[in-house]
Amino acid sequence: MSERGGVTLQEETMWRGGVATAFADDPRKWLLEVLVVPAEPRKMTYDEFLAWANEDTLAEWVDGEVVMYSPASRRHQDIGGFLYQVLRAYVRPRHLGEVIQAPFQMKLEHGREPDLLFVASEHLERLKETYLDGPADLVVEITSPESVARDRGTKFYEYEAGGVQEYWLLDHNRRWAEFYRMGEAGFYETVFSGREGVYHSEVLPDFWLRVEWLWQKPLPAVEDVLLEVGGETYARRWIERLRQRGFLPPPD
Repeated sequence: MSERGGVTLQEETMWRGGVATAFADDPRKWLLEVLVVPAEPRKMTYDEFLAWANEDTLAEWVDGEVVMYSPASRRHQDIGGFLYQVLRAYVRPRHLGEVIQAPFQMKLEHGREPDLLFVASEHLERLKETYLDGPADLVVEITSPESVARDRGTKFYEYEAGGVQEYWLLDHNRRWAEFYRMGEAGFYETVFSGREGVYHSEVLPDFWLRVEWLWQKPLPAVEDVLLEVGGETYARRWIERLRQRGFLPPPD
């Protein structure tokens, strides 16, 4: 078997004969065609993509090809890190599921890499070692000038068709947030949009987010946000932990 991708010996012989004839007829023309005509790009399977990409690779798998992306801005990273800490601290004690921060793949029609994703406990079987095989229950994309058309266009419709129940689209440059929820007809419905106000999640029970927190500089302390969102339940949990560690006296 030759190196040209699984052709037979007869096909290889015919190919070599054709090359030799073309070269003999007009070597300059043959050489020009070889140098100028681009080779057909080789498609990559998703398994090959996962084997090729490492933990720091900023790329997605689209139609068998690798699409590379620019590194995120500092502000983008700050907002992503803030939301990751808040959501993770809210989700884990309640055993609601898992919150994962990029880079981590979600395999739908294509291999996407959302900024944040949440997988509910009842869907954790979708979670593999290096990717999510199927839709997350919640996806967060923080837009940039380079990604905004993609986040509002191809990704929006792919997440919708793939069954992602909630999609948060955050534009820190415009200070504008949009929250979409899957409707009964199987299409996204806008639940909230604006620069300020309170959004209540459906897939995260009792969780709410004050949108203007996202635009503050510096961002609010995670503990203050969790205290406001979690209220008395969160406060009691922390008081109990402080007592267990000896920082507070036991109750009378």
